[in-house]
Amino acid sequence: MIVGIEGIVERKDPTYLHLNVHGLIYEVHISINTSNLIQEKSAKLYTTQIIREDAQLLYGFAKRDEKKMFDTLIKINGVGPKVALAICSTFSPETFAKVVSSKDVGMLKRVPGIGPKSASRILVELADFIVDGQEDSVSTAMTEAVMALESLGFKKEHIQKALGGCTGDTGTLVKEGLKKLQRL
Repeated sequence: MIVGIEGIVERKDPTYLHLNVHGLIYEVHISINTSNLIQEKSAKLYTTQIIREDAQLLYGFAKRDEKKMFDTLIKINGVGPKVALAICSTFSPETFAKVVSSKDVGMLKRVPGIGPKSASRILVELADFIVDGQEDSVSTAMTEAVMALESLGFKKEHIQKALGGCTGDTGTLVKEGLKKLQRL
């Protein structure tokens, strides 16, 4: 798996980049935000590699937060790399976190390829999306507790209801969640 790439920019378009890495030229799909940040003849990108039957694709990002956002989005059912890249092109990770936290369907519908149904589904799935710079110990514990309960087979909607209003470290949250989930 290729997780990063650094090289000389051979060609730059708004949505992709040809990067020369010691004589080998890679095509890397990028967001418009990343494209705007690349001003020099060389570039270093964090990448996500997607391997399909018919293609091996590289998606590159200038910032780790944008890569995290892309990786989170492509895990959602019905959101592929093209739509995830369109979202990354439309919003910075910080702005996207605000859109998700305010559940602003109207803002998300501005992204090409996203209608009202897709926007609603994305907002429900990403109710706990957090940008690294905004994360604190409380939200880390909550995120870890949600992941632990999901790994036990509980549905995200039920977990959100069970953990609503709970506080504490990860262990405490998981115990409280399990108690409340037994009653649901």
